[in-house]
Amino acid sequence: MTQNSDDALTGGTDNGDQNTEVRELAEVPAVEVISRAAVMLMSSAAEKLGLSDPDPESSPHLDLDEARRVITALAGLVTASVEYLGPHAGPIREGLQALQRAFREASSHPDEPGKGPGEKYTGPVY
Repeated sequence: MTQNSDDALTGGTDNGDQNTEVRELAEVPAVEVISRAAVMLMSSAAEKLGLSDPDPESSPHLDLDEARRVITALAGLVTASVEYLGPHAGPIREGLQALQRAFREASSHPDEPGKGPGEKYTGPVY
């Protein structure tokens, strides 16, 4: 495993310290890998919707085309893995729906219900 993938699992760098415990990917439970991937996709979508800025409409990170792609990928992941997420499923689904609504609000010409990002997987979001 590379240093970068280790960093993603441990949240830090090794810095050559032999005593630093690094979890091997094989040891990480699937629900944790899926949840972390979902959180990363949610964070990316929020950034691309400008939600990290006080005024999202003037955010230099606002990119609805990119946000659509990330939200759709998140919807596919959540839909495909919901049965494995257990208690994490509810909050992740709520986060996805919040992003879908934020996308609709940020769009100058909102998609029809059922046609927004990821809605082919989740159903219409109003």
